[in-house]
Amino acid sequence: MPALRTALLQSSGSLSDVAANLTVLDDAAGRAAATGAGLIVCPELFLTGYAIGDDIAKLAEPADGPSAEAIAAIAVRHGLAVVYGYPERDGDTVYNAAQLIGPDGTRLANYRKTHLFGDFEQAAFTPGERCVVQAELNGLRIGMMICYDVEFPENVRAHALAGTDLLLVPTAQMHPFQFVAESLVPVRAFENQLYVAYVNRTGPEGAFEFVGLSCLAGPDGAARARAGRGTELVVGDVDPAFLAASRANNPYLRDRRPGLYASLV
Repeated sequence: MPALRTALLQSSGSLSDVAANLTVLDDAAGRAAATGAGLIVCPELFLTGYAIGDDIAKLAEPADGPSAEAIAAIAVRHGLAVVYGYPERDGDTVYNAAQLIGPDGTRLANYRKTHLFGDFEQAAFTPGERCVVQAELNGLRIGMMICYDVEFPENVRAHALAGTDLLLVPTAQMHPFQFVAESLVPVRAFENQLYVAYVNRTGPEGAFEFVGLSCLAGPDGAARARAGRGTELVVGDVDPAFLAASRANNPYLRDRRPGLYASLV
């Protein structure tokens, strides 16, 4: 099975300007496809911007809304899968969500953030109730979560036990918590024996300062791709053969003793 070249779009786009952000994505998808990428991953709430206050309710869309259709067209035009963060409206409820659209334009998976960070998110969104959301892409089992979710070890371990090969994490990770991008994410990949694509926003936005440092971390804990602090498109390969070899040599999941962990729940 060939490696899946994965592009990480580190960008904050334009606040409250969905059309402008779709243009940014279209351009980046074209550049990613030119490198041979089969997947591009955008940050948390990329469609609308993060620090948009009351515009969240106005800009929220259903999972099959007009922006999903526009992004499906981008995916088909450039021949690659797309993951993007957006505010999802389901009736009167709004979720902080991320959606995976395949290279043929099919909506493959939609994830709702389960752990909301800070006063803003807790006031604006309802938490999701499904920890593990997966889809198949290029022979890999793809899992999804958003930002703060990856900081809970139980979340990522649940994906490992469910067979996730590549965990996609659109994020809006801010100062002074850059150690999450620098250190915690590679450790999550190693201790759970999977790839993690952690894709951040960058620069000042309202009261927030996003730190960039997006990375694709491998099951050996090494970064296959790492962005700096600014707007950037970086690519790295998710290699199924390397993943299989790493899992064969790493005993963490085999040596677990679940009977000792009942107190965790």
